[in-house]
Amino acid sequence: MSKSIIFVCLGNICRSPIAEGVAKKYCLEKGYDFKISSAGTGSWHLGEAPCENSIKVAMQNSVDISKQRAVQFTQRDANKHDYVIGLDSSNVQNIKKLGQLKVYKLGDFGFDGKDVPDPYFFDGFEGFDKVFNMIDICVKNLLDDINNNKL
Repeated sequence: MSKSIIFVCLGNICRSPIAEGVAKKYCLEKGYDFKISSAGTGSWHLGEAPCENSIKVAMQNSVDISKQRAVQFTQRDANKHDYVIGLDSSNVQNIKKLGQLKVYKLGDFGFDGKDVPDPYFFDGFEGFDKVFNMIDICVKNLLDDINNNKL
């Protein structure tokens, strides 16, 4: 039975859609059988596509996230996934407040526990490439750890 992994940020339009897209692509490349999804803890963007700059930076890296739509991680989602991954410390705290027992932070898988910064508040496109790179490295390390039963 495949393991389920959900990436969670604040609005599910910038970081977590990138993480979902990178993870799905990497699973295809490596033959990993994981169920991948993403969500946000907030409800502001429900049903919206990822932000334009997230779609753009993902496409520049051969990852298509344009068909994803924002969903909310709520209390009823707590403890339904094998792995819940928060993109920053605030996301991890919010997920735990919803009753999730075990939450990992993405930055723990390649960036010494650093938060993945929220590019939604960046001025223009600058910085999205750095956020993509951080997510790309951490997601691949995370999936390799799960696949190799290190997590």
